[in-house]
Amino acid sequence: MTNSLFYTGPSITVLHEEYAKKSRIDDRAAIQGRREIVIAAPIERVWQKLSDVPSWDTNLEPGVKDIQLENGVTVDGRFTRAKSGAKMKARFAVVDGPHEIAWTGAAFGAKVVHRFTLESTGENSTRVVVEESMAGPLFGLFFNSKKLGAVLVESLDTLKRASEG
Repeated sequence: MTNSLFYTGPSITVLHEEYAKKSRIDDRAAIQGRREIVIAAPIERVWQKLSDVPSWDTNLEPGVKDIQLENGVTVDGRFTRAKSGAKMKARFAVVDGPHEIAWTGAAFGAKVVHRFTLESTGENSTRVVVEESMAGPLFGLFFNSKKLGAVLVESLDTLKRASEG
């Protein structure tokens, strides 16, 4: 645990180019999570909700606010968002509708890779997998993989309600 408390991970540029753009998270990060859900909606509808970033507060992440997109939802497009007092600066690494969206970001000294993948499992059914890694010195003292898992479940449940409603 001691070593993981001080693990800072690769630079945000390396995380963006060599991890997120290559469909992976930082597998050495102390904080990691992966969850999945099946949503009773066509993949196109799920993608529309997921990629509607200004509506993430109702479609994906309750409590997120102050979302600012610089150049829309595009590869290397930058955005900022705030939640619980933490402002994150982020950049999209993958925007491959309706199959994958991924971004990297940083807040409070932590570097994040966040990925969603979508797979059609029928005419009205979509499997969504979310993965995230977080690394930063001492970040594990106040956040952990169990808390991240709960956040990921809440995001998937919110996406499910938005997509099926």
